[in-house]
Amino acid sequence: MTPPADPDERLRAILDSPTYRLAYEDIDLLGQDDLRPLRLQLELLKPERILREQGVHSTVVVFGSARVSDAATARDRLAVLEQRAGTMPGNSTLGRELVLARRRVEQARYYEEAQRFAQLISARFQQEGRCDFVVITGGGPGIMEAANRGAFDAGARSIGLNITLPHEQAPNPYMCPELAFRFHYFALRKMHFLLHAKGLVAFPGGYGTLDELFEVLTLIQTGKMQRIPVVLVGRDFWSRAVDFDLLLDEGYVSPSDLDLFTCVDKAEEIMGALERFYVDRATDGAPS
Repeated sequence: MTPPADPDERLRAILDSPTYRLAYEDIDLLGQDDLRPLRLQLELLKPERILREQGVHSTVVVFGSARVSDAATARDRLAVLEQRAGTMPGNSTLGRELVLARRRVEQARYYEEAQRFAQLISARFQQEGRCDFVVITGGGPGIMEAANRGAFDAGARSIGLNITLPHEQAPNPYMCPELAFRFHYFALRKMHFLLHAKGLVAFPGGYGTLDELFEVLTLIQTGKMQRIPVVLVGRDFWSRAVDFDLLLDEGYVSPSDLDLFTCVDKAEEIMGALERFYVDRATDGAPS
């Protein structure tokens, strides 16, 4: 390529050249495959620095489905479908949607319990100048929204770790703006869920919830992380979703492995399970 004859044009060409950018401002450079280790390091460092600056000392993780909604939203959706069904009798697709919508109305109780639990624990442990048992979620809708919302209702702060997805997941509006993060790498996001965790509460969910839950149970089982209380909410759901007794009978897990978690139904029971864990072990993990 022949350079421009005019010196001013040559100068502009230099200033506009991607090679002239400062390296840390060069998004094209940072996005290249061989710089993946640097991107991983940045996703590790950024949230840790901010949590330290914000005085977050410990967290309680809340996992659960993004598809669950609050009761009012679920009832409104069902009413719309029932009205449509009245004008389209025999529509099989609509019939399946109605069945699911009725289940969503039933599942709204999980939203309410997640909201209630987050409100209870945030009101109890967040104090001026120090933040303990801060609710941390995946930052999206559903159970995640409910937990962030509960902390918001208590006038407390909460954390959200959102993730970039092919179909973008918008952050829920209840987490604190200064504690809202977005990740590219699932692995780093999972790590940040656990770095300060003093408890894990898992509500019903799908592949993502099961993946996150069983990774934590595996880390505890293998001694890769310090034991924390793991509470599964929804006895009926978990008894059907995972046949833990089968795993035990077949010898795939030990009896002690089934002691790594507790099943409950209500927000107050979650609080009780967390309290018993720390009282029984007389640890200094829980603030007084």
